[in-house]
Amino acid sequence: MKIYLYNSYKEYIENLSFENWDNVYETLKKFSSIKEPLGAKIFAINESISSHKLSKFKRNFDKFNFCSLTIYSNDRDTILTAKSLKIESTFIKEKEIKKKLFLINSKKRDDILHEGTLRSGDRLFSNGNLCIIGDVNPGAIVSAKKSIFVWGKLLGIAFAGNGGDNNASISSLYLNPLQLRIADVIAIGPKDKPKNSYPEIALVDNQTIHIKPYIIDNKN
Repeated sequence: MKIYLYNSYKEYIENLSFENWDNVYETLKKFSSIKEPLGAKIFAINESISSHKLSKFKRNFDKFNFCSLTIYSNDRDTILTAKSLKIESTFIKEKEIKKKLFLINSKKRDDILHEGTLRSGDRLFSNGNLCIIGDVNPGAIVSAKKSIFVWGKLLGIAFAGNGGDNNASISSLYLNPLQLRIADVIAIGPKDKPKNSYPEIALVDNQTIHIKPYIIDNKN
């Protein structure tokens, strides 16, 4: 069984795993610091999940900030059990489940390098660092578990440290975002356009996002 966790933008965050159903609470608890609503998708191939296990999982799931839970399975008993517990569930064939898992895992790279402009409505997520060579226009949202580097204009929304990393940062050649977020600290972009012509970096200090010139150390 595979359990995948998503953020509110329906972007993959992490593959949940636990040794047994008794550890569900401890496994989910590590995500309690994430303020945004989260969702989970369960993929059960050739596996019958009992009502006891599903109801226990749902009780633990409901204790945290999760907004949706969906089960995909080729086992009809599992689907019927999920529906009886008012859990969204879909019956699909084994081949289709494996196809969905393949598509998810193909997007599971840690660091991502993206070349090109992101326009309004575009979403881009990285499980590690995210480097964008191009602009992030208003209406576009970029997110990463670690740091974000935009070698262009950052005019949209950027969320670094997605998962609670306060040491993450957001840097850009032209930093004028609609919103910045690092871990659980949020800052609204400035009303006036930047007057400087040098790269800047946003960092968290004392639970506040500060913007400083991005200075590259060439001593080494």
